[in-house]
Amino acid sequence: MAWNEPGNNGNDNDPWKNRGGRDQGPPDLDEVFRKFSNKFGGLFGGKSGGGGSGGIGGAGMIFILVIAATVWALSGIYTVKEAERGIVLQFGQFDRIAEPGLRWKMTFIEQVIPIDIEAVRSLSASGFMLTEDENVVSVEFEVQYRVMDPRLYKFSVTDADHSLQQSLDSALRYVVGHSRMDQVLTTGRELVRQRTWDELNKIIEPYNLGILVTDVNFKDSRPPAEVKDAFDDAIAAQEDEERFIREAEAYAREIEPRARGQVTRMTQEAEAYRERVTLEARGEVERFEKLLPEYQAAKEVTRQRLYIDAMEEVLTNSMKVLVDVKGGNNMMYLPLDKIMGQTGAGSQITLPSKNDINELRKTLGQSRNSTVGGGNDRFSQDRFNNGR
Repeated sequence: MAWNEPGNNGNDNDPWKNRGGRDQGPPDLDEVFRKFSNKFGGLFGGKSGGGGSGGIGGAGMIFILVIAATVWALSGIYTVKEAERGIVLQFGQFDRIAEPGLRWKMTFIEQVIPIDIEAVRSLSASGFMLTEDENVVSVEFEVQYRVMDPRLYKFSVTDADHSLQQSLDSALRYVVGHSRMDQVLTTGRELVRQRTWDELNKIIEPYNLGILVTDVNFKDSRPPAEVKDAFDDAIAAQEDEERFIREAEAYAREIEPRARGQVTRMTQEAEAYRERVTLEARGEVERFEKLLPEYQAAKEVTRQRLYIDAMEEVLTNSMKVLVDVKGGNNMMYLPLDKIMGQTGAGSQITLPSKNDINELRKTLGQSRNSTVGGGNDRFSQDRFNNGR
């Protein structure tokens, strides 16, 4: 049965009344808080009383302020690493750059954002791109950079890394779009790389991103998979062409010095021949100039001597001699080549005596016609004299 249910014989079981019948009522919250405040204020020298209000004393307030100031000051100590620079914001606005070392900031007033300026960061761009000759290639590029100005890097644009990513993609597509497929895939990779680097610097310069591009790497470039086999054949043909060119150049380097040597040798031989002929001609002229006075002084003797010298020179070079004696019907034939060929290495050849030679000269002088050699050349003293 509830405490306030009718019919309980007048005994209301009110929870706020004690069993003695006194009405206790609910507790007074204001009284509870006042008592608690009086007790707490007594700890710091404050007044406490049943009816008065308590408070914190001056010494207690100073103690609390000192502790709070100490905690606040200690909470502002921070360290900036050697490779970093700290961007100090005061009430959200840029104030200064914190150098490496132990630093202090005003807590709740200043904020520090560390930026690593020595680490080399990297971004990549890839995709299928259209070349100048309307071919599609798959290109993958990577750019390496580092932060130069922390303030510009953080506040110049919303996201410097994302802006660099977009700039790299734009520069790469521009360069590939103005290059032929062979340049992108084979011979012009270094040129495409350098042009992409230059174009990237031109794009990011107006934005002042506060970063420095240190390197651009051409990681990969390949044709689409559908034409890979045909492209491999084309590459093999180009390699063969380069190999043939190198072999031809090597052959040229081998033949050219040899040909130059032959030209030099032939030139020297021609110059030597010219010099020899010139000197022989000069010698003949000088000999004739010396012979002319002798001939003018004794024409007959000089004529005979010249004739004999000429015949001696002719007979010396001839291995066959035919002698036609005046008044005789027989022609004498001397096969000197066979006579000398039949003589052995150990045998001795008997030379004609001086008298025989003089007799032969007299005979030749008396003969009118003498045939020398096996041909039709005839030398006569009359013809010789007339020629002289």
